[in-house]
Amino acid sequence: MSVKICGEPSEHSRPVKLLAALFYACCSFLITVVNKTVLTGFRFPSYLCLGMGQLVTTIAVLYAAKMSKTVQFQDFDRSILIKIFPLPLLYFGNHVTGLASTKKLSLPMFTVLRKFTILMALILEVYILRKSFPKRIVYCVMAIIAGAMIAASSDLAFNVEGYTFVLLNDAFTAANTVYTKKKLGDQSLGKYGVLFYNALVIVIPTLVASAFTGDLHKAISFEDWVKATFVFCFIMSCFMGFVVVYSVVLCNYYNSALTTIVVGAIKVNYQ
Repeated sequence: MSVKICGEPSEHSRPVKLLAALFYACCSFLITVVNKTVLTGFRFPSYLCLGMGQLVTTIAVLYAAKMSKTVQFQDFDRSILIKIFPLPLLYFGNHVTGLASTKKLSLPMFTVLRKFTILMALILEVYILRKSFPKRIVYCVMAIIAGAMIAASSDLAFNVEGYTFVLLNDAFTAANTVYTKKKLGDQSLGKYGVLFYNALVIVIPTLVASAFTGDLHKAISFEDWVKATFVFCFIMSCFMGFVVVYSVVLCNYYNSALTTIVVGAIKVNYQ
């Protein structure tokens, strides 16, 4: 039986791969700054509504680009739901567990547990994408996890709920990244189709969740909507939401899912 060797197609040169990874890293940093300004600086009360604004912006930008023939992707039909599945579920699970996990643990333990995303991504790439990795990469992944555990050894407080949410978030993040890589191989969807239809499918459940939890009402009645500085920051966050999701897909397209996860882990360390 033949074994696939880890690595991307030869048409993707190393400079292109590096630029895609750097673009994702920069976008991740910028959206962290903008989101912190909106959610912490202005005390906007709803993560879900901010996320919904980012989804709506993604849909609007890509739809306008499609109508102007700037980009091309498949028109909607019933087959889209089958082609895009399970990305919307994984994205929604990643979003919800990510919000819940950040408030349950100290930063050192949160950082340690988030490192398991890298190991999960490696395992999923082996079983879902049928890749094999050189031993040096496996050793590097294990060293990253061991280093994080040693760094957080002074903070060993156990929180069942916190551990559960973070590990679930790890699983959703790894699965979402690996399945995104798999869907990018579908030529009928392409990069922009994956972005557009994933956002289109998930925006309705996000709206329902925000209404059910009361977040939608809190967001609508938020008092700073009359402030131009807040509106500007909110719009920037929505636009950067589209840009960072695009950068994730771009990094995933030119690199492995494991590389994308590792680049994302740099942002966790910064936070």
